[in-house]
Amino acid sequence: MNAEKDMTEEHGIRRWRFALVLVSFAMLLGVITARLVMLHTVEQSFLFEQGEKRTVRTEAQYASRGVITDRYGQPLAVSTPVTNLWINPRQVTDFPGLAQVATDLGLSPGALVREVETAARQGRAFMYLKRQADPALAAKVLAHGVTGVNADDDFRRFYPAAEVAAHTVGIVNIDGKGQEGIELAFDEYLHGQDGSRQVVKDLHGNVIKQLGVDSVVQAGKDLQLTLDLRLQYLAYRELKAAVQTHQAKSGSAVMLDAKTGEVLAMVSQPSYNPNNRANLNPANMRNRALTDLMEPGSTMKPFTVSAALESGRYTPDTKLDTSPGYIRVRQKTIRDHRNYGVLDLTGVITKSSNVGATKIAHDLGAESMWEYLTRAGFGQSTMTGFPGEAVGQLPYPEEMNDLRLATVSYGYGLAVTPLQLAEAYTSFVDGCRKPASLLLNQEGQDCVPVMSAETAHEMLNMLETVVGLQGTGRRAAVEGYRVGGKTGTAHKVGRSGYEDDEYTAVFAGLAPLTDPDLVLVVVIDEPQGKEYYGGEVAAPVFSRIMGQALRLRQVIPDKPVENQILHLAGGGR
Repeated sequence: MNAEKDMTEEHGIRRWRFALVLVSFAMLLGVITARLVMLHTVEQSFLFEQGEKRTVRTEAQYASRGVITDRYGQPLAVSTPVTNLWINPRQVTDFPGLAQVATDLGLSPGALVREVETAARQGRAFMYLKRQADPALAAKVLAHGVTGVNADDDFRRFYPAAEVAAHTVGIVNIDGKGQEGIELAFDEYLHGQDGSRQVVKDLHGNVIKQLGVDSVVQAGKDLQLTLDLRLQYLAYRELKAAVQTHQAKSGSAVMLDAKTGEVLAMVSQPSYNPNNRANLNPANMRNRALTDLMEPGSTMKPFTVSAALESGRYTPDTKLDTSPGYIRVRQKTIRDHRNYGVLDLTGVITKSSNVGATKIAHDLGAESMWEYLTRAGFGQSTMTGFPGEAVGQLPYPEEMNDLRLATVSYGYGLAVTPLQLAEAYTSFVDGCRKPASLLLNQEGQDCVPVMSAETAHEMLNMLETVVGLQGTGRRAAVEGYRVGGKTGTAHKVGRSGYEDDEYTAVFAGLAPLTDPDLVLVVVIDEPQGKEYYGGEVAAPVFSRIMGQALRLRQVIPDKPVENQILHLAGGGR
């Protein structure tokens, strides 16, 4: 009985244990099932969000900046693909691999390792290794497979013409934002619209899958300038040589299409290379042809004389007595280079007579002179839209007493930029000033009537005498072409008034006079040495640039070679 009883009890215990195990498994299964239900229902969005945070990234896609070209499609600014290399310091564990990365990038391995370790302790998750790296270099760096080293696509701006067109085209910063010139003026137009996309990345930062596009990349629009790169190179070369030869402080040259006002070449010295910013000097980045004001000196006299012709009281043959070679105005003596005696109006231009210009201005009066010079564009900007363009200065009639009126008549007491002076000289083509423009096919302003076509024709004949045997600009002559223009030599203003030994040498002119094609202004600032007159310093540069430009544009010669006066010795004012 006892044995049977023991077996019954043992059997009961086994059953109970079995039931307990079953219940335990059932409860565990229930817990697992409940947890799975929770994961797939209540906590699914949380887990999905956490998973995305670890694998899904929003990746920026940069827009390619628009191309800037000259009038014939030659590139002046283009964007090339590059790679930005960056690192997440908190993910870096392979420090020997990081040292190899530093070597590839030309960095100190020890310094980079220390910098990354410091950034990791500070909790930083981002730092640049190298921005705008060459794609081949980036591929070499990524091949090391260092965890935490990543790469993003980007674009770098490149300027094929380098310093030759730098002042006009401008420059962008490392983030692709316009800083100077056309790049700044049309930054939004050129920049386009950056985009972004959702991607899945692995631990090493490699894109595994693209999930979607948040915003579509829109490339920047292209811009075509009026510049002719051939003429730009030509003007730059000749101006640079002249500035070096005369050891001048600076220089500028502006060439316009005489019939449209389009800027064909615009150069300044000193210049800079926008592709190499290692030794970039901000002072050299200024476009002096647009931002620097100067007193134009005797290049203003053609406007004084043309104002006289327009008044109807003068003709090219009207006589003016300039004896004894000077005139007193309000206790100030205004002098000519020498006593020219009686001059006709043409002679005032040919000999560059300050006395003759003064007498004309006094006869016409301040109101009449101001109105005429305003029509010619003085005291105004050229409306090109170029950032930083100077407005110019022209005193109002009430500010012009007899002395101020006299000085304005021969180019002192007012200020212009080289571009404004060039624009004003387009008036001598047909009597209508053509507003300067930098964008090709731009809907510009209508030309501004300044003088009659008859007066303009008479002025061209007068300006031609300046380049003749008796003129002050003999060195501006161009073989095979009729050339007209005016020399200018202005004393520069110092701390205590006009300096005796600091000058601005200018020549402004047109060619060929039979049917003007080009207007050119050359400015040499503070030439050193014995030669400093506009006819000695600026006129030869004008001749070299104008002669080659006319031939490049295949303009038909309008003067027999045997009648040319080529770079004769002698000075000018």
